Amino acid sequence: MGIFDGIKVIELARVPPAEMPGMFLADYGADVVKIETPEPGRTRDAQEERRAAFAFVNRNKRSMTLNMKAPAGQAVFKKLAAEADVVIEGFRPGVMKRLGAGYDALKTLNPRLVYCSLSGFGQDGPYRDFPAHDMNYLSLAGVLNLIGEPDRKPVIPLNLVADYAGASLHGALGIVLALYARERTGRGQHVDVSYLDTSVSLLAATPNMRFFFSDGWAPRRGEGFLGGSYPYYAIYETRDGKLLTIGCTEPWLWANFCRAIGRPDFERFARQPDQLVRAANREEQAAREEIEKIIRTRDRDDWYERLVKADVCVGKVYDVEEMVRDPQINHRQMIVEAEHPTHGRVRQVGIAIKLSETPGSVRSAAPLPGEHTDLVLKDLGLSAADIARLHEKKVVE
Repeated sequence: MGIFDGIKVIELARVPPAEMPGMFLADYGADVVKIETPEPGRTRDAQEERRAAFAFVNRNKRSMTLNMKAPAGQAVFKKLAAEADVVIEGFRPGVMKRLGAGYDALKTLNPRLVYCSLSGFGQDGPYRDFPAHDMNYLSLAGVLNLIGEPDRKPVIPLNLVADYAGASLHGALGIVLALYARERTGRGQHVDVSYLDTSVSLLAATPNMRFFFSDGWAPRRGEGFLGGSYPYYAIYETRDGKLLTIGCTEPWLWANFCRAIGRPDFERFARQPDQLVRAANREEQAAREEIEKIIRTRDRDDWYERLVKADVCVGKVYDVEEMVRDPQINHRQMIVEAEHPTHGRVRQVGIAIKLSETPGSVRSAAPLPGEHTDLVLKDLGLSAADIARLHEKKVVE
C-alpha cells in the first residue's frame, strides 16, 4: 500500500519539470491523471511510441486527452477537479483562468483542493508574464555567474538547478505540505512555485553566500573553497585521460589524501577560514599543479581504489554508460525495470527516497498520450454514449 493511495491528482504540464512533482506522488501510490491536448489526425511512429514508454517523469501515471478550450472539455475538467485532491499546472500565469480552471474557480467546487502552479516567475510581480528557461532563471538568481572558471564564461549546469532541484522538488514538497495542512484545517490551498524563487533559495544555502548579508562578502566565479581553484577541492586528470574529483574540505581528509599520494608536506594547504570568497593564491595554485602531475602517473580506477582505501573523498567522473553500471547505484535500486504492455521490460531510474514502512514503487512505465481517456471518463460516471459524443466533437481523442 502506497502512502498516497486514494489521493487523486490531475496534471496539466507540458514540460518535464512540471511533470516531475506528479511522478513523485504517483511513485507513492497517488492516482495521477495526465491531461494531454488532443491532436486529431496525428499518427505516431513505432519509435516515438517506444520512446514515450521510457519517459521517466510520466511513469505510474494515467493519460487522457482533453480539449480545454472547448466548453465541453472545461466541463469535464471541472468534474475531475471536483473529485480531485491535487491539481498541478505548469502554464504561464493567467492561462488556467482563461480556460475556466483557475484556482479561484475550482476552490468553490472543491474547497479541499490543493492547487499547485509552477511558473517561471510566480503568479505576481513585474516579471510574471515573461517567458524564460532554466538558464535565464539561473542568470537572474545569481547562480550562473558563480559556476565555472573565473577567466571564462559561466558553465551551464544542464537544467538541473532551476527546473528540477528548484521547481520540481519544491513543487512536490509544497503539495505534501498543503496536504498535511489540509489534515489539520480541512481546507486546500494554492501552492505558488516559481523557478526563479527556488533558484535563489538554493543559492542561499551554499557556503558561498554564508557571509554575504552579515559581512558583505560577495562570492565570485572560481573563487571560494568550492570554486575549484584549491588543491583539496578540484578535478584532476589521470594517466588514461579520465578524470577524478577530490573533495577533501576537512583537514583530516586532506591529510589522508596527501599521505596517499606521497606528499605529506602538502597537508599545510588544507582549507583555511579566509578561503570562503577568495581564489587560490600563487602558492596554492602551484601545489595543485604539482598534484596534477602526480595524479597523471596512474589510471583513474587505480587511483580511485587507492584513495578509497585511504579514506579520501574521491569520485570517478563517469559518463552515463558507466553510471548505470556502478555497483552502488545498482545496489540501491536506482536502475530498475518496469513492465510495459507493448515493449516488455522498460529500463529507467529508480526511486531516490527510501521509506522503510511505506516505500514507493515503479508499477508501470509511462503511458501513451490518451491511453486511458475512456477509462477516466467512465470512472467519472459518463455513459458510453456521452463518451462517444465527446470523441465526435473532438473534445477527446
